[in-house]
Amino acid sequence: MTEQKLSIREAINQALDEALRTDPRVFLLGEDLADPAAGVNAVTRGLATAYGTDRVMNTPISEAAILGAAVGASMEGYLPVAEIMIMDFIGIAMDQIVNHAAKLRYMSGGRTTCPITVRTSVFAGTGSGGTHSQSLEAWFMHVPGIKVVYPSTPADAKGLLLSSIFDPDPVLFMEASRLYALKGPVPEGDGIRIPIGKADVKRAGRDVTIISYGLAMSQSLEAAKILAADGIEAEVVDLRTLLPLDMETVLASVAKTRRAVVAHSATTVAGPGAEVAAQISAKLFHELAEPVQRVGAKFTPIPSRASEAAVTLSTGDIVAAARKTMGAVRV
Repeated sequence: MTEQKLSIREAINQALDEALRTDPRVFLLGEDLADPAAGVNAVTRGLATAYGTDRVMNTPISEAAILGAAVGASMEGYLPVAEIMIMDFIGIAMDQIVNHAAKLRYMSGGRTTCPITVRTSVFAGTGSGGTHSQSLEAWFMHVPGIKVVYPSTPADAKGLLLSSIFDPDPVLFMEASRLYALKGPVPEGDGIRIPIGKADVKRAGRDVTIISYGLAMSQSLEAAKILAADGIEAEVVDLRTLLPLDMETVLASVAKTRRAVVAHSATTVAGPGAEVAAQISAKLFHELAEPVQRVGAKFTPIPSRASEAAVTLSTGDIVAAARKTMGAVRV
């Protein structure tokens, strides 16, 4: 299979293009999606020109209306891809996602599904301020009935987005704005899919497992390089999907290394790492050399731009947590 080198922004654009081209039920809606703006992150550039504004449509500034329209259209047989410009604004559409999209299959006794994809960008770590820099995936991990996807590479972004669009149930698809320019190999051609709910080992190692996803995945890989200079070989597991979690892959890695660090951009308190750490501890308690470490954003409101770096996850946080697990090895 031949490969091309794309940024995550280009890979997502290519996935949307393929979905629009191959299935007339697919349409996009959101604020300023159409050309020439093509969204605040320019992810949809060229799609309105190619497919028209009846399939790549601008909406009013109303997140609740965007999701309400998407839910209604899905019940009529469409496959809407709704964009919430920045994840901090998604709270306005929470009722449509949590009380309608996630429950339709169950409230209707399986007669109606809700095949919507909600794309949203995470501005965490960009210094964008109190209502623009949160990473809120843990909110949705509490909601049965939806899937939560957060890729970290261009190939995963394309394959997972196409799987999300053609999934019969609602999917929240998160995109880190700091990763949009990240380039990597992507298989050429149509029909490339990455299964939802399957983690990936991004780096092999023997001493400690670092479990992460999305933006924090790139920091975890940087941390692994720093640790390698100390002679510590970290295995890095990319969850890729937070709901459902692929604990089989996580447990297989931790059973090998006997040490684990969970790293994410969400707050450490009640963050996704709490669930992962609890499951590791419950299932591998007698095999662990040390307690599972969790690192993430500080449990505080996002401060001013000048102070934001002090509360967000850093590569140094991950390195310190891994060294802590190694420095306290029982003899």
